[in-house]
Amino acid sequence: MADSGATLFARYAYPPNELGYCGPGDASVLLGRDSVGAEQQIARHARQFEGAWPYLEIIASAAQIADPLDARVVEAYWIGNELLDTVDPESLVAQLQERFVGQVGASWEPGLPHHSFHVFAVYPWVGLLRRGGANDVALSVLEQCRIRWGEVITVEGERIRVRSRPLVLRDGLLGLGSLREETAAWSVDGSSLLAVEAGSPQVSVGDHVAMHWDWVCDVLTPGQAGQLELRSADQLARTNAGLRAAG
Repeated sequence: MADSGATLFARYAYPPNELGYCGPGDASVLLGRDSVGAEQQIARHARQFEGAWPYLEIIASAAQIADPLDARVVEAYWIGNELLDTVDPESLVAQLQERFVGQVGASWEPGLPHHSFHVFAVYPWVGLLRRGGANDVALSVLEQCRIRWGEVITVEGERIRVRSRPLVLRDGLLGLGSLREETAAWSVDGSSLLAVEAGSPQVSVGDHVAMHWDWVCDVLTPGQAGQLELRSADQLARTNAGLRAAG
């Protein structure tokens, strides 16, 4: 049975919500998928994400889908799918500028309504790279905030070791570096974003996973992994065009 849009949203939104970086308080709501009324509680919580929710509304409207938490819409934003292509990049910027009035440091270079757009074109961290002096901090935040992907090589208790490509800055431009190993949590104290059931690992060696901050959010199908890589590369190309133009 496929995950609902609310469950999928919870998987990807929990890591920064837990850290207090975005969304309302009480991130534990996003872990309560097995409780009575959990879907409704997650939906109410999701609507309070001032960053992510506008994108879901914009994608749903362009695709003529009534529910912004439709699983196809949520997948488009966090991972990527064909619904992204229904939104005109210039229109996206115009709509978001109305919603994010006063956003400091945004480049507002046109792009697609993917999470990577919010990370690289709306948040101020790329602007800090332009000015220099804070490159290590800015690059680290961009790396953790983007949805990154990798292949599981070992499962070690509640953590996994993953082979992935990190975000790097070379000659003033962003790209992905050579394969390296990193660790991430698939579960913490028995709570997992991958499944309601606690106990045995819900991830295996050879799986391709999506990661957000220190958490494993999802086990990706080959198609999803391809979309995430494609949409991320598209946004990096747009961001680098802006970096070149800024000199």
